[in-house]
Amino acid sequence: RAALDRATVLLSMTKGGKRIDNVWGSGGGQQSVKHLVKEIDMLLKEYLLSGDVLEAERCLQELEVPHFHHELVYEAVVMVLESTGEKTFKMILDLLKSLWRSSVITMDQMKRGYERVYCEIPDINLDVPHSYSVLERFVEECFQAGIISKPLRDLCPTR
Repeated sequence: RAALDRATVLLSMTKGGKRIDNVWGSGGGQQSVKHLVKEIDMLLKEYLLSGDVLEAERCLQELEVPHFHHELVYEAVVMVLESTGEKTFKMILDLLKSLWRSSVITMDQMKRGYERVYCEIPDINLDVPHSYSVLERFVEECFQAGIISKPLRDLCPTR
């Protein structure tokens, strides 16, 4: 009863005081999308510097947002499109392969991430003129590695 009374008081505090949004902790779904996007971006950049797949996997799991793993897929593929060398291409392919094999990223989250890239490739191509050809090559490599399905590969837009 005391917990319910306390929760009622905390949730009704909107006037004069700050509303407490993170009463039950600050992990997982309690974090703002902006914060999660920033964390995922930092995770990917750190991975590209260190090459430590296990550390990247651990950091992703610590975010406690499996429903948001499509953001990692999206950001990772965009990094490949924006990169100039083969190193990023290969490293991101290895990371996605590892996250897929360990079931950290589900089929649905992988699909959602790729579909977001497919939808935004016309805009990405304005900034990165070679993005269509890089995307086609990356998608084919991911398909060969078993990361994505044939129907998802076939949805890949071409120039």
